[in-house]
Parts: sequence; structure tokens; C-alpha cells
Amino acid sequence: MSEDKDLISIGQARSLVRRARAAQSELELLSQDQIDAVVSAMAAAAARESRRLARAACDETGIGIAEDKHVKNEIAFHHVYEYIKGMRTVGVISRDSERRVAEIAAPVGVIAGVIPVTNPTSTTIFKVLISIKARNAIVLSPHPAALDCIVDTARVMEEAGRAAGLPADSILCMQTITAEGTEELMRLASLVVATGGQGLVRAAYSSGTPAFGVGPGNVPAYVHSSADLARAADDILTSKCFDNGTVCASEQAVVVDRAVAAELRGEFERSGAHFLTAEQTAAVARALVSPELTVNPKLVGKAAHEIARAAGFQVPEGKKCLIAKLDTVGPDEPLSIEKLSPVLAYYEVEDWREGCERCRQILAFGGMGHSLAIHARDEEVINAFALAKPASRILVNTPATHGAIGYSTGLAPSLTLGCGAAGSNITSDNISPMHLLDIKRLAYGTRPVGRPDSPPDALEGKPEPAPAPLEESATAVPRERIEQMVDEFLDGKKTKQLKPSPNVYSIPEQGETQDQPPRPAPPPPEAPTPAAAEFVSEWEVRQALKRGETILIDEKTIITPLARELAERESVFMLKGSITGTQDKAE
Repeated sequence: MSEDKDLISIGQARSLVRRARAAQSELELLSQDQIDAVVSAMAAAAARESRRLARAACDETGIGIAEDKHVKNEIAFHHVYEYIKGMRTVGVISRDSERRVAEIAAPVGVIAGVIPVTNPTSTTIFKVLISIKARNAIVLSPHPAALDCIVDTARVMEEAGRAAGLPADSILCMQTITAEGTEELMRLASLVVATGGQGLVRAAYSSGTPAFGVGPGNVPAYVHSSADLARAADDILTSKCFDNGTVCASEQAVVVDRAVAAELRGEFERSGAHFLTAEQTAAVARALVSPELTVNPKLVGKAAHEIARAAGFQVPEGKKCLIAKLDTVGPDEPLSIEKLSPVLAYYEVEDWREGCERCRQILAFGGMGHSLAIHARDEEVINAFALAKPASRILVNTPATHGAIGYSTGLAPSLTLGCGAAGSNITSDNISPMHLLDIKRLAYGTRPVGRPDSPPDALEGKPEPAPAPLEESATAVPRERIEQMVDEFLDGKKTKQLKPSPNVYSIPEQGETQDQPPRPAPPPPEAPTPAAAEFVSEWEVRQALKRGETILIDEKTIITPLARELAERESVFMLKGSITGTQDKAE
């Protein structure tokens, strides 16, 4: 039975990617205004359905807090949307007039979006928005324990997008989920954006497809003696208890200077934390962490009093976080790992130097490259932590969860956080639509390289004049001309050499000035006999269909199977006579 399910899942992955690729050929033709209208409609639909989807996620998974899941959704449909709505992702997206370089955005293709059980609806909203904004179709692979709420969220987004002009099959979702099916999806996609456990992220990087993965977040929070202790305690608990600790950027350990440790403990207790006894610490470790140092999935995202009950003791329901005082980091201290629940490790150190080392140990034990929080008013200490720690985000005087995802800081709002090379990730960025684009660069020559007849020292000692900005130079290519050239290149319309407009990068001859009218252009040469195509792919056939043209082929033309199938169905090929030179429709 399991083998049958694997085969069904693999077949489903192949079918969905095939459909998504067909949608991709239409999606990538949409203009910036069309894409922006689609993304706006999807964000609005997610906003309308957010509370219902948040409740559905809690009911299905048994993880977290419904109101906090609504806030997570809001981060995606509001904060992420506000950040990306004005972002250019179609055609020429930037120009550097001084360097004479234009950047051109192209979609990467079908995205495989792997969705976790801890943040199912918010991650779905986020990945759909950034994928479609970059003109990429997306196929989602839900966590099996959150299948229904993820499918429902994808449906809400897809229906709103379709009503605004999104091509059919641009947003698809697997519904028979196995590891083998997900691996096949990742293998067939153009790019993988994976959020989940370490095993899944490793599978993404091993799929042979370019991938953005997310490393674990064993985030330490250092509290220096110069910190505002009341604010630090409140920030840490606000972050740690948000959705019962299921965000990978939430604090996993507090490291505090011994001089202020007692005062900070008092602030924690006033804010609703319960400090565990040594016996309770051991009991929680046994209940929460397996001998293999993995978190008990039955306790992920559960409230503090539920975890205490599972460990065999009681705490009042008003207590929102369990804090365990520890002395070391590593396998002998199970609670020093990432816990995905409102449980904190607590360490006391002599000063910031010892605190620096303790934070490094915590990051090395399962959180390399992710994030670190520091609470201090001493800028030298803050800078020391920023320079020395293997973390991609150093979050100062703010809740780590909200700071890392760009809610309470100026970082890019995102629900996928790269951990850089330290965390075996390809980027340390907060992932955005710009990571889902291929950026091409149109670059004009700006300095001479030298000519064979030039003296060897012709350029020595002569500073190269800076080129005038493209927008201001009398001889610059006008913006409209650049866009026309780019469109012709991308659409495959550049069938003959472009003739420059008068005075476009022209060099006046001796006795001639730029104000003089240009010499009459010589008569154009006779058009050469069209040559048969050497290679034809499905893309060339679709472009020919779009323009209502035919493609000239002969017996030497290499044609891909998909191109041949599509062209024969639509009568696109024209066969060039090998002897007489006549042309006939290819059968």
C-alpha cells in the first residue's frame, strides 16, 4: 500500500509540474501592471480569509495559537505585500547611467514550494505571493499533517489570482504526499524553496535543482548588564511565546551577565515565566527531547502548562514559558537544542566576552548562520557581537521572532530566512521575489581597449573621461530605444541587424560636428535567402505561434520532441526544398 502511495505521489508531481510549465509559458508574458494586479488581488483574498485559515491550521495540526497564526498570515499578506508591491520584476528593472548597464528580469520557471506544519497557511501565502510576483508558476508540497489548510489557502489565492488575470495552473498543490513524491517534485522544478526540517532541506540541496533552504534556528539572546532589563524580559517572552515558539527565529536560550541575572529573573517571573527546578528540568528534557536529540512532535507548539503536564508536574495556566537553568551546551544538555515550544534555556556568564563564547556554542549546536538577539545599550558590545558571531541576523533590542522576519526591524519582510554558508545555505538573505529571478545585464562599452595601430603608450597618463549618464548624453541611446531593443531580443524578433538611430553612439569624423545632419544612409542590401533553423525547441514554436509566423526547417534541423509535437499540431514548420529551393508546409 505504501509503495502504491509513493507511485501515486510521484505521478502527481510529474503531472503538476507538466501543467505548471504550460502555465509558465503564459505567465511570463504578463506585463508588470498585470502581475501587480494579480498579486494585489491574491493578497486581498488572503486578508479576507486570514482568521478562518488560521483557525483551520490550529484545528488540523494541533499546533500553536490561532490569533498568532492570523498575525503570521498578516505578515505575509500585508507586510510582505507592502514591501514587494512596487518592486519591478518584469523587463528592464534598473539602469545604471554612469556604468551604462541595464538589468533585465526573467522568471526562473516552476517553483517547488515545500510548506511546513508549523507555519502552514502563512508560508503558503508568502511563497505564492513572491513566486507569482516574479512570474513563476508554483507547485506546493504540503506537510501531510497540514494538508487540508494548505490546500485551502492555495485555493483562496488561486481563485483570486485567476479572477485578476492569472493563467490557469499557475498555482498547484500536491494532495498525495510522500517523501518520494516531494523529491520528484524538487527534481523536476526549476527552483526549490524549502522550509522544514533538516532532512528535507538536505534533500532539497541534493535534488540537483537550485534550492533555497532554511537551516535550524537555535537562537541565543544575550542580555548585557547595560540592557533595559524589563524591556529585555518582555521582548524575549513576547517572541518566545508567539504561536507557542514555532517560529525558527524565536529565542532558544537566554545568556545573561551574572551581575544582573537575579534582577532579570525577577522581570521574567513578573512577565509570566516559570523557572524550573533541577528535577523539573530533567523531566521536561525527557518529555520534550528524544535520545536522538529531536523534539517530540506531540509537544511542538504546545502551551507551557501542557508541556509541564506531559513531564509529570503542574504549573498554573497563566504561566506562558518554562525556563531551565543550564550550565553547558551539547548532547548532555537536551534542552540546549532548538525546542519549537515555549521552553527556554538560561545561562549566566561573567561578562560579554564569556557571553560571546556561550552564544557561539549555542549557534554551533544546531543554529549556525541563523539569528542572534542582543539586549544592550553599550554600542561597543553590540558591535563586538555583530562582528564575531556566525549569525546572518544580529537583532538589537527587539523580539528575535519579529525582528528576524522584518516585522519589528528594517529587514526585508520574509517567512523564509537564509542562514548563509555557515548554515549550509546558498544565501544569508531574507528571501524575496528578487531571489526568484534570473537577472540579465545589458552592458555597453564605456572605455576603449586599444587598437592594433595605436601606439603602445597612447592611453598612458590620460585619464579616461567619465561617460555621461544615459538619460542626459546627447549621444545616448534613449530609454524607449533600449526597451524596444530588449523587447525585440526577448521576443525573438531580432531577425536582422538593428540600424541605429542618427547620432546613437556615433563618432563624428574630422570636420564634422554633432549638430550637422547625418549623411544619407546607403541603400539596404538585398535580403538574403532565409536559412533553415539549426535547432528548434518548444519555446521557439510557442513564440512563432504567438506572432503568427512559420519556422523554416530542412533535413539537418534538430527538433526537440515537444517542439515537433506542438508544431505538427499547429502546422508551424515550413520545409525548405533541399534541391529546388522551393518551400512546402512540413507534414
